[in-house]
Amino acid sequence: MFTATANNTNLSLGAVSARPFGLLKTITSMVQLHKERRLLASLGADALNDIGLTKHDAQIEASRPVWDAPDYWHK
Repeated sequence: MFTATANNTNLSLGAVSARPFGLLKTITSMVQLHKERRLLASLGADALNDIGLTKHDAQIEASRPVWDAPDYWHK
């Protein structure tokens, strides 16, 4: 059985550190952000207008790297 722990003595017994779970969450969040930005870039002018953006605004947001997200997006 694997348990999440930061205790190094448990690591030698086959336990998994808590750090990889944080890394997995970060990677999952980055993949999701990438998908959302691609979808934003694919929206038509009417849909963008409904949310108050121009095609140019959407393209700028979509071109940002996945690690470039405001702090308040991270929970």
